[in-house]
Amino acid sequence: MNQRRNYGQYCGLAGALDIVGERWTLLIIRELLTGPCRYNELLANLPGLGTNLLADRLKFLTEVGLIRQRSREGSKVKAYELTEQGEGLREAVLVLARWGLGVLTEPKAEYIVRPRWAVLAVEAMAAPTVEGPDEQYEFRIDDDVFHITVHEGKVSVAHGKATAEPALVVHTDAVTFVDIGAGRLDPLEATLTKRIVMEGDEDAIIRCSRLLGLVA
Repeated sequence: MNQRRNYGQYCGLAGALDIVGERWTLLIIRELLTGPCRYNELLANLPGLGTNLLADRLKFLTEVGLIRQRSREGSKVKAYELTEQGEGLREAVLVLARWGLGVLTEPKAEYIVRPRWAVLAVEAMAAPTVEGPDEQYEFRIDDDVFHITVHEGKVSVAHGKATAEPALVVHTDAVTFVDIGAGRLDPLEATLTKRIVMEGDEDAIIRCSRLLGLVA
């Protein structure tokens, strides 16, 4: 394993930061929390991260057992994915993402936003359990599609189209979605200005909005 600087403190938080506290590391984890990625996909989704530094971070995360490479089904092309230990960071990343939405200000012109990041934003915003019928809500954000499933009161988020007829389909773009999640844009205003279009009955819209904490 590479010799790296550490805090030299016998503390759980310090131990965690020894591994994931370096610049870019948690953003690499963010990308893999939404699904396996090839090296070039990671490089494309993390503008500003040089190829040598990405290679170094991936090597280190592999050595400490947070990620691994595996061939995709039906292909010899390998992609990086989280191990069980790496998946254990999901809750911590979601808490940070939820907190971070509250401190976002108006994005600068040079800021990058990716539709796939909305998956993590939704997961961060969504209540883990909710009362109501079993149903799915489909989100079409720019060129990405994912869905929320409510089943027996439990909530899950996954990439791809809804596996059943969705009770609600939401059309929007990534910037608008983050603005709503950050509380910088009122959902009603976004609807009236057509920045977000929702197809479904009023009750489903209300249930989904409550699930995401957008209405009381």
